[in-house]
Amino acid sequence: MARPLLVRPANWAIRRLPPGLVAFTVVVELVAVVLPFLLPGQPPTAGDWLRFGVLLGIGVAQAELSRRTERMRRYLASTVHVNMTSVWIFAGAVDLPVGLAVTLTVLLFAHLWERIWRQLASRPAHRVIYTATTVVLSVLPVRPVMAAVNAALPFLDRDARGLIAVLVAMAAFFATNSVLVTVALKLRYPDLTVAELFGGWDVNALELATLCLGGLTAVVLMAHVYLVPLVVLPIVVLHRGVLMRQFQEMATTDHKTGVLNSVAWHDAAARELDRGAEFGVLMIDLDHFKRINDTHGHLVGDSVLREVADTVCDQVREVDAVGRFGGEEFVVLLPGAALPDAIRVAERIRTAIADLTVTEGTAAVSALSASIGVSVHPMAGAVLEQVLLAADNALYEAKRGGRNRVVSVLDPA
Repeated sequence: MARPLLVRPANWAIRRLPPGLVAFTVVVELVAVVLPFLLPGQPPTAGDWLRFGVLLGIGVAQAELSRRTERMRRYLASTVHVNMTSVWIFAGAVDLPVGLAVTLTVLLFAHLWERIWRQLASRPAHRVIYTATTVVLSVLPVRPVMAAVNAALPFLDRDARGLIAVLVAMAAFFATNSVLVTVALKLRYPDLTVAELFGGWDVNALELATLCLGGLTAVVLMAHVYLVPLVVLPIVVLHRGVLMRQFQEMATTDHKTGVLNSVAWHDAAARELDRGAEFGVLMIDLDHFKRINDTHGHLVGDSVLREVADTVCDQVREVDAVGRFGGEEFVVLLPGAALPDAIRVAERIRTAIADLTVTEGTAAVSALSASIGVSVHPMAGAVLEQVLLAADNALYEAKRGGRNRVVSVLDPA
């Protein structure tokens, strides 16, 4: 049997990270190792050990039941994703002494690494260690925050204080983890926007949902420990639902550029057509794109396509739909846009592309240009194919007229 090849330290993934990120993660990890020993706490009771064992056992069982789902999620993912283990970890942070809560976190992450993440290139060891570290540090303020809330609200009854304490503890857990992850991402990818750093509403809502389930689990664990296994099936189903959402996104998204694929864009345009309202369509084609691939290679060409797609998205509204029609051609749907508005948007896009410089490795691509054809519904026709054909004809005229220009065959000028 062949022995597995050992990865030399010089080839570790962490060696390729920015020095500032490495220094930050090392400091955070050292704090996570030392701080639990400095916090005051009571020795675990027999009940604490029972609750610890239940949470550990059920956390492992849930991970095993969701093993294929989690592996597929991480394989498909290109962004930060929520860890369903937060349900059990937050419940432990609420109900257990700090030492047991930290131990629970470490053991659950160790199990995930061994059984699921170890073979995934998207989850190298240094990332898993840092993620576990951020969760450990998120666990630490939970019980002190709850104690402070209970002490500050003596005039409320026990149930009201308990609810407020859990909600504030959830906020502390969420904020601690978000800040630590966001800082690391910013150090790793300095060009990320605030929205990209914090993730979309779906991701954050899912994280809050897992914390809510963790709070409910903590209550059940203290009152009726034998009911805790009933939480497992909803978590497994929720986990699979998240995977299905990723499949849906993949089915509608162009994997190279992140904009809508042709089918999804047509669906969006068809819905707008059914409304019977006016809308504009832009056909955008990068000029001389083949030269980029021939000169710099297809990897650089792919980077140019991604940057152009991002640039187009930056120049339009959230209600507009940007799609890729294949090759170097993009299409934009502008709901409610009359012809002058559509031409104005097209000129803005053309100028932004001309100002773009794309760097990939040692290559730098500038002096980009795009030809854009414009049409509007219903001036160009009553059906979508007629509107697209008018935009395509205008694009052809822009190419034939010298490129790097906006043309509309409907423009009376």
